[in-house]
Amino acid sequence: MTNKNTLILIDGSSYFYRAFHGVPSFINSQGMPTGAIYGMTNMLKSLLQDYQPTHTAIVFDAKGKTFRHELFSEYKANRPPMPDELVAQISLTHEIVQALGFPLIMEKGVEADDVIGTLTKQAQAAGMDTLIFTGDKDFAQLVNDSVTLIDTLKKTRLDVQGVIDKFGIPPELIVDYLSLMGDTVDNVPGVKKVGPKTAVKWLKTYGKLDAVIENAAQFKGKIGENLRDALSEFPLTRQLLTIKCDVPLSHTPQQLKLNAPDVNKLQQLYLELEFKQWLTKTPPKPKPKQYHTILTQNDFDKWLKRLNDASLFAFDTETTSLDYLQAQIVGVSFAVQAGEAAYIPLTHDYLGVPQQLSRDEVLAALKPLLENKPKIGQNLKYDAHVLANHGINLQNIAFDTLLESYILDSTATRHDLDSLALKYLKLETIHFEDIAGKGKKQLPFNQIYIEHAAPYAAEDADVALQLHEKLWPQLQSIPKLCQIFTEMEMPLLPVLMRMERNGVKIDAALLQQHSAELAQSLQALEKQAYSLADTEFNLNSPKQLQSILFDKLGLPVLKKTPKKEPSTAVDVLEELASDYPLPKLILEYRSLSKLKSTYTDALPQQINPKTGRVHTSYQQAVTATGRLSSTNPNLQNIPIRTASGRRIRQAFIAEDGYQLIAADYSQIELRIMAHLSQDEKLLSAFAAGEDIHKATAAEVFDVQEVTSEQRRSAKAVNFGLIYGMQAFGLAKQLGIERREAQIYIDTYFARYPGVKAYMEETRELAQKQGYVETIFGRRLYIPDIKSRSRQRQQHAERTAINMPLQGTCADILKKSLLLIDNWIQSSGLDVKIILQVHDELVLETKASILEEVSQKVSELMKESALPIEVPVNIGIGNNWDEAH
Repeated sequence: MTNKNTLILIDGSSYFYRAFHGVPSFINSQGMPTGAIYGMTNMLKSLLQDYQPTHTAIVFDAKGKTFRHELFSEYKANRPPMPDELVAQISLTHEIVQALGFPLIMEKGVEADDVIGTLTKQAQAAGMDTLIFTGDKDFAQLVNDSVTLIDTLKKTRLDVQGVIDKFGIPPELIVDYLSLMGDTVDNVPGVKKVGPKTAVKWLKTYGKLDAVIENAAQFKGKIGENLRDALSEFPLTRQLLTIKCDVPLSHTPQQLKLNAPDVNKLQQLYLELEFKQWLTKTPPKPKPKQYHTILTQNDFDKWLKRLNDASLFAFDTETTSLDYLQAQIVGVSFAVQAGEAAYIPLTHDYLGVPQQLSRDEVLAALKPLLENKPKIGQNLKYDAHVLANHGINLQNIAFDTLLESYILDSTATRHDLDSLALKYLKLETIHFEDIAGKGKKQLPFNQIYIEHAAPYAAEDADVALQLHEKLWPQLQSIPKLCQIFTEMEMPLLPVLMRMERNGVKIDAALLQQHSAELAQSLQALEKQAYSLADTEFNLNSPKQLQSILFDKLGLPVLKKTPKKEPSTAVDVLEELASDYPLPKLILEYRSLSKLKSTYTDALPQQINPKTGRVHTSYQQAVTATGRLSSTNPNLQNIPIRTASGRRIRQAFIAEDGYQLIAADYSQIELRIMAHLSQDEKLLSAFAAGEDIHKATAAEVFDVQEVTSEQRRSAKAVNFGLIYGMQAFGLAKQLGIERREAQIYIDTYFARYPGVKAYMEETRELAQKQGYVETIFGRRLYIPDIKSRSRQRQQHAERTAINMPLQGTCADILKKSLLLIDNWIQSSGLDVKIILQVHDELVLETKASILEEVSQKVSELMKESALPIEVPVNIGIGNNWDEAH
């Protein structure tokens, strides 16, 4: 904490660059880089807390050249331009600095150093002490009994003795010291080959630079020649390196007072930048809300009438668990107009809880509403599950705000209620942890005091209603997206719910046997690893692996971690594995270990005791492309090409008297590429029923008889290019030279010009409109397509090419699910959909109707793929592996 007679000056440029390099590359949902702003704001907030300044200023360099450029046209000529990502953050950093209360100074024609030097001299004349916050060594020349440098990153304070200890000379010799060495960063000439040790030695011997110059003739050897060569440059060098302390300024140190923070401005900036953790500390003025807690029959009856009279209402449940099959209702909330909502607590059960209405009676009264009237909610698939646990079939779901946001822009933000409220309503909501606590001490909802639970629960319904009012008009303004929402995503919600409740039967004994075998395989791999390393070590420890690979065995370091240590990441091990046996073995060990922990050990534990089946959760609003993902457990990543992965699929079995049907599309993404590119050769190859990889090999290698190796290479090219693979990646995959891989790619594009034209046109379209679309109109916005970072832009271009393929495939699968589920519901046949993984559907079917179901599924999947002709592969078996 400083006294009122201390001036704190902050070197803005030093802080800004340090923040940029010290903080990860944060990007907000609009694609704007924010890491430097975040880092600098964090440092300034810490400074305010630790020092509590009364007089302060942040000084930045102004745009344009300074008097030093007039003295020396090559001044700073070697400095690279400021990174584009940093330039983009300057103006908002200035806004935050001022909103925090700091005076901001930028003076044209001079540098920030000169402004700081002038203010320091003025402060000294006024009897004030000065603290300069910087990491720049040049400021050491300003240090005296009243001026101290502080480097918060290195946690150092340099007073007069500190300068002597660090540099070996007092502050008054710093300019001489710097002049002898010159400054390569700023392109300031000095004496060649003179570093810190030599400069200090000379100054200690002769006392100052002038004396060194006077005795220049006595210096021998090459170093003497270098000194004498530099004599004519010393006057200029000194002038360039001396901080100017007489800059005309409009503010005196006494006038540079810390202002009160502009809370509203900070709120606006934190919202725009999405610095959520600081929003609660600068809360907006709350709009008046009417949130009611319903504890009497009379109040419930009034709300029941309002709900019956409303054309649309928002609805939410509060429950005992996130497990949708086990969750029981604790309370329900409703909203019929923005800003007003009600919470009905039903089964809170802490000591002293007030009398609540009967859950059974309330749900019985609400059942007709929940099953018939149109309603809005956030992630209502979960609420539908919970209500099903109480015998209520939630129907007529008109709008789900999770899906409204996702369809509008799948990449703009996370789609949870808190994130959506912040993005679209500029509202910081009550978080669950605010009322329930964190970690092991977190309370279940039924033990939270009603007076705390009610505003949280009511707000959920209110916010869902307000979000719908904000998002629905935006969806309506884009007819294709509106159609995707109303005809695909919303109808899919009950289909996915049925699939989740169906679950899949697992052979726990088979998995346990497989787990034991994997344990033996892992032990064998460990022994092999010890033998290769000639010592025992923990294969799961990156630190120990790092030591073995790079210190003991001397393998080449291909990449380093942020802490500048050799990386043992998967891509590094994959590259090393082509030349060295231990990295290859480590990869195998990791793969088997993950299979064991994620599937063979975990799946038996996830069998529901009531149903005897495993029930995953399908997520509609996670992937950017529209593909479904699954969690608890994730069934999307079970490998199919390895024997161990297939063994896991063998544990997915049918009930007695039933069999599994696995149906997938044949090479669907390549067929979508043929359709989108309208490449004649691709289209004709598919139309003729040719093996597309053989056909590609024949074209690329210009042969009639294709070898298996050529087909494998062609397959890598076919799939690699649609995922944006470059020559480097293809060379790595095929184990060939990069030049050879580039020849493959060039030949491919020469043979399939339509594909190349499609890719180029798609890049241009993405650049022009900022998004690409699937055949059915789903959009993927690509903010990085206009990034100034070439690396990000190239990644965005690859995404733009691939998204219409993956997204169209996802749309086709969703159409298939809708058609097949609709047929199942209307047919009354004993069949159910139990899995959807990538481009595959798995159904559990009564053995006696296998042929009928297989034929109908194939027919409906082909219909779903139109306007693309895609063959459907149908497999039947007692387990998933057999069926696939």
